[in-house]
Amino acid sequence: MRSNMSLKYSQGLPHPIGATVVDKGVNFSVYAPKATKVILLLFDGKDSILPYIEIDLQKKIDTSYYYWHLLVEGIGKGQFYAYRVDGEYNPAKGLAFDKTKVLIDPYARGIYSNTYDRTKASINGVDNLPYSFKSIVTGKDCYNWEGVESPQIETSDLIIYEMHVKGFTYSPSSGLNTPERGTYAGVIEKIPYLKSLGINAVELMPVFAYDHQDAPYGKNNYWGYSPINFFAIHNAYSISKEPIQAIEEFKDMVKALHKAEIEVILDVVYNHTSESGYVGPTLCMRGFDNEGYYMVDKSNKEKHLDYTGCGNTFNSNHSVPRRMIIDSLKYWVEEMHVDGFRFDLASVLSRNENGKPILNPPTIWSIESEPSLEWTKLIAEAWDASGLYQLGVFTGEKWAEWNGKYRDDIRKFMKGDPGMVSTVASRIVGSPDVFKKDNFEVSKSIHFITCHDGFTLNDLVSYNQKHNAENGESNLDGANENYSWNSGKEGMSEDEDIERLRLKMIKNFYTISMLSQGTPMLLMGDEVRRSQKGNNNAYSIDSELNWFDWDLVEINSEVLNFVRTLVDLTKTFEVLRFPSTIKSGIRSISIPYITWHGTCLNEPDWGFNSHTLGFEYHYPSKRERILVYMNMYWEELEFELPTAIYGKWNLKVDTSQDTSEVCEISNYSNTIKIDDRCIVVLIDN
Repeated sequence: MRSNMSLKYSQGLPHPIGATVVDKGVNFSVYAPKATKVILLLFDGKDSILPYIEIDLQKKIDTSYYYWHLLVEGIGKGQFYAYRVDGEYNPAKGLAFDKTKVLIDPYARGIYSNTYDRTKASINGVDNLPYSFKSIVTGKDCYNWEGVESPQIETSDLIIYEMHVKGFTYSPSSGLNTPERGTYAGVIEKIPYLKSLGINAVELMPVFAYDHQDAPYGKNNYWGYSPINFFAIHNAYSISKEPIQAIEEFKDMVKALHKAEIEVILDVVYNHTSESGYVGPTLCMRGFDNEGYYMVDKSNKEKHLDYTGCGNTFNSNHSVPRRMIIDSLKYWVEEMHVDGFRFDLASVLSRNENGKPILNPPTIWSIESEPSLEWTKLIAEAWDASGLYQLGVFTGEKWAEWNGKYRDDIRKFMKGDPGMVSTVASRIVGSPDVFKKDNFEVSKSIHFITCHDGFTLNDLVSYNQKHNAENGESNLDGANENYSWNSGKEGMSEDEDIERLRLKMIKNFYTISMLSQGTPMLLMGDEVRRSQKGNNNAYSIDSELNWFDWDLVEINSEVLNFVRTLVDLTKTFEVLRFPSTIKSGIRSISIPYITWHGTCLNEPDWGFNSHTLGFEYHYPSKRERILVYMNMYWEELEFELPTAIYGKWNLKVDTSQDTSEVCEISNYSNTIKIDDRCIVVLIDN
């Protein structure tokens, strides 16, 4: 037993990794295999700049090969701490130790700083103590979940709503008290709105602690795709702004959403961190083991391999980072009770330490086979920033995938591109041409028209080009090809005909999305026509441009009510939620039946110049029959109607009309006229 001042400390144990409250105090353990010295810093409080004690861990006593560990008695939950790690700084060897940098624990459950400065933290050899983060000991999970459990909704029944925690309620128009705006508590206040919309899962943009200063000069990283570590919560989304309280507030939100039968899916970033390349700040992992945590170019170790577009790539198939990812996922499921994860740039997880794609990547299989994640939903963004595109061939059996081809092809069809009809038919039935794995469940195709990355739905029908000047990157950032159409005028318009067309196109997109086989995902605010003024990469804009304007709920109530009608339609008819599978590249469609039409019954026009398509879902045992006609031609067309079987054809949806009321079609009618660029939905009952 050693002592320093009033504290006693001893060797401790290498497991668990991180800071763990034990009977006598706190056990600290960190991975730093090539370090020559590790110093544990303990602070009196969150705002203390200087530690009240620095404890040198002894290499011959306090290490177990890869791990440095120490048991400090007399401290517990709420203790702030950090590390300094010494060793060789030699990028040519892949080494980046810098004893002047104060480091947070890679396994810290909470971090804090109100003086952080990314620029100062990026200067090698300059002490960052006044500008650093601190870690905090969070202790055992004693939260009272009141018996509330996950709704465990089948994927085939999900309707996902992608949202940004701050942006959802930060606008003064939210009507919330100032402390609640932009917080986890704010989300709770808006649960009635989410319920009224009909969604049953929220996909939260990153809530891991992230570096808000990782953005162009004068900007903030608003989206959050710049994680500092994979365990700590983002304090800024809490009322208290302090780590332990932030954890409690996050759990309050999860519990409230679960009570409302809404699942919580996290958008997680395990492909890179905020430390960027060697020119970035040393905050955490680089300071413990640069070559272990990151992919380094073996032929030139002064260069980080960058498959993410963010300066570094997390070395996910190295055994230690792989274990960290699994431990992180388990933490968010077991302690924070989340229901699933959407993996940003998930294809990075299939690259080895040299950056080469590998068959059966260990990390992806480890995630899939982890028993504690058995009921957890896993969603892959099956590509990365360097051209690796694995949509339809992503490793594993459990994973769902963001269907980027659905987004692009539906957009092309809706704006009138030729040669799209047969492709769109495939997208409607779950993309069997893309997902060719035997027994692939169609519900694992997560289809969407818009997401955080790109135009909002309103902007998709209002702009031909991106307008990203506000981002400060000379309009060079963001995708150049958006498959958008401005409906006749770039940007805002007071022309009634243009506005009428845009409204119709927005309804078209929602209709086809909600009536396609697979799992739909909606973007926050699209249902009330939120606009980013043509900005398709607003990651660094923390302003009204990105926030949900709650005044639009009333202003654009027509679209909102239309979406509610479609969601209700989806929930009412089982044929729209059928958990069908794909076998040998062909969708198994024996139940329900799908019949294709053109303007003439049973005669779909697959031609290059065709802009029309009709399809009919029929589920005999449920007496469900739905007929959908899509006229993307620029003139009104007449379509033949099949004979009603269960009663009469009732017009449920007409995107050219301001109505959600069912209108009966005369028994004597055998045709229906459909407006230009319009979709109608009829129900046989």
